[in-house]
Amino acid sequence: MHSNAMSSGAQAEGYGRAEASHRAEEMNGPADGIPEATVARLPIYLRALYGLAERGISTVASEELAAAAGVNSAKLRKDLSHLGSYGIRGVGYDIDYLVYQVSRTLGLTQDWPVVIVGAGNLGRALANYGGFLSRGFTIAAMLDSDTAIVGSRIARLTVRHVDELEAVVARHNVAIGVIATPAGSAQAVCDRLVSAGVTSILNFAPLVLSVPEGVDVRKVDLSIELQILAFHAQRRSSARPADAPGNAETHGKRSTPRVAQELAAKG
Repeated sequence: MHSNAMSSGAQAEGYGRAEASHRAEEMNGPADGIPEATVARLPIYLRALYGLAERGISTVASEELAAAAGVNSAKLRKDLSHLGSYGIRGVGYDIDYLVYQVSRTLGLTQDWPVVIVGAGNLGRALANYGGFLSRGFTIAAMLDSDTAIVGSRIARLTVRHVDELEAVVARHNVAIGVIATPAGSAQAVCDRLVSAGVTSILNFAPLVLSVPEGVDVRKVDLSIELQILAFHAQRRSSARPADAPGNAETHGKRSTPRVAQELAAKG
């Protein structure tokens, strides 16, 4: 009797924990364990879903959503299964509910205060981008070290001196720091953001930042992306027939020696 009572009690406790976990998931989103590759694709799915919703579409088949996101449908279904969303056979996914599920998983059901450090051309463009607010991100402040820029108005924000970084982070409870500075000052800015308590950083500077464990850094390097595109463009050009106008082979006979000579001179 005692043993059975213990077993029943343990079982009830287990059910209670499962129910508590389910309630926590309903409040905060699915538990950890979603693959990083899936997390990286969720914003792409969300963008595709917003596009479909703007066209007045209420439900979408996995094949259509996968095509809009640029992935295969099997991968999409597997990714969404991590969110507990499987769609309805013959109907597909309810777009509004799927937007909610993806947004909840990404943490976009709350506002995230963001500080941009660097008020140059890139920083200005980021501050003026209207898509941040609609996705749950609020630009709380812009900072710069140039006294000629400090005090100016950009996207309804008054640019403040970078000396105020720690105070700004504390006052606005900043969750995400964006570094849009030259490479030479990026690491120092990163160190200050981390010391102030910011653990999520988006880096546009052409530099690999060194951060302690527990700090997440996402790097956006436009020059690298352009170089990758140049690689693929070159591959496509070299595949053209030799007699095609402007093919890479005839062009290369003029350009390659000159480039080689320049590289040799630099080396």
